[in-house]
Amino acid sequence: MLKLLGARQLGSRDEANVLRVLDADPVASCMVAARVEEFGLNPSMFPGELWSRGGPSESLCYTGANLVPLRGDSDDLRAFAERASRGPRMCSSIVGRRELAMPLWELLEDGWGPARELRFTQPLLAIARPSVIAADTLVRNATAAELDPYLSAAIEMFIEEVGVDPRSNDGGGAYRRRVAHLIATKRAWARIENGEVIFKAEVGALSRTVGQIQGVWVHPSYRGHGIGAAGTAAVVNAIIASGRTASLYVNDFNRGARRAYERVGFTQIATFSTVLLD
Repeated sequence: MLKLLGARQLGSRDEANVLRVLDADPVASCMVAARVEEFGLNPSMFPGELWSRGGPSESLCYTGANLVPLRGDSDDLRAFAERASRGPRMCSSIVGRRELAMPLWELLEDGWGPARELRFTQPLLAIARPSVIAADTLVRNATAAELDPYLSAAIEMFIEEVGVDPRSNDGGGAYRRRVAHLIATKRAWARIENGEVIFKAEVGALSRTVGQIQGVWVHPSYRGHGIGAAGTAAVVNAIIASGRTASLYVNDFNRGARRAYERVGFTQIATFSTVLLD
């Protein structure tokens, strides 16, 4: 009978069931699991909302800075789309397993307008053992004193990868705070020589079982020499040493990055899609 209802917001009483569902797909759900584990599902604390129609074991969708469908059939996705369409759009992208993210986008496209960019095929990669290639021993956690050069590299990476300047809305204050938080929590990694960032990467989401790497970037002057692969290997090894699986997702057309991750030892476990919105 509950399946006849629309999507409802989940709360604290649903937390244990939600975590069990997320644990069943730990790599694909890492972004959401990290938030639930850190904040719980008290609506006054949780950054965003989790929706379900009939219970989290049957359907589940996260909404916040991103819209992330996690589980459900076509009727569930329709209910998620209806709820997402009720008010102003808050998310900047739709991201998740391709078999969920793309049908959800098709339901929202008419109301939300065309995507700024559609990244249809993004291999979701994982590795549960140390890198098979040698890690760059010069890659380490960035420090608070290195925020400015690290932030400059992060901005260059963001513009190159996403196509927009993260400083455009508020002059960069929010993005600076985000990067400072990653450094403070030892989730920002870099090789820095003479004040210049040669390589950088972050562990953007960290659940109890998975660390999701993002923002991998090599200074343009140093590309083509294996620095990206060796640097990523260093981050992978740190995640593995913490008892977690390392993961990331990559655009299928980025052949250089895909070759680098293959060298490290990543294997594909699923396919993501991302819809970037204006």
